Amino acid sequence: MINLTTSTIKGITNSEIAKNENNDCFVRALAAATDMDYDVTHKEVKDQFGRVNKRGTENHMIIGQMFNAEENGLVIGDKRFSVKVLGKARTHNTYKLYGNLIDRKKTVKSFIKDNPKGSYVLTVSKHALAIVDGKLIDNKGEEFRPTRKVDGAYKINKPVSKNVQLNLFQ
Repeated sequence: MINLTTSTIKGITNSEIAKNENNDCFVRALAAATDMDYDVTHKEVKDQFGRVNKRGTENHMIIGQMFNAEENGLVIGDKRFSVKVLGKARTHNTYKLYGNLIDRKKTVKSFIKDNPKGSYVLTVSKHALAIVDGKLIDNKGEEFRPTRKVDGAYKINKPVSKNVQLNLFQ
């Protein structure tokens, strides 16, 4: 598993907003998963997810907005991303223990193993992180905790270029 810190997020090293922020893990995770600029993503999370500066993003707001985005798409800046809320089948493992089937939340490590391609935002206990093509993108110091349990997972699909047109009849 390759670990990358949030310094790989577009615009974060020069962002005055990022320098004065705390508890912005969801902003960082969403910026990494969408490959969008930190400042642009910060504004959208504030507007769409009700985030208050330096206060973090409430988990119930993430869940609600991601379910809404699954239907309507998620707009970050001038791009619309499709979102797929991953259910229990993708966030839990089933084990056999003494003849009984046990259902448990996947760890971040097992989620990455099962999802080596694509962009994802994961929520774990009071924290959010990104997985992009099997690479963990997380806050410095948090990236070496692969046994955290996945609470929620959201697949972020890259937007299709607006200039794509199919000409069947000419």
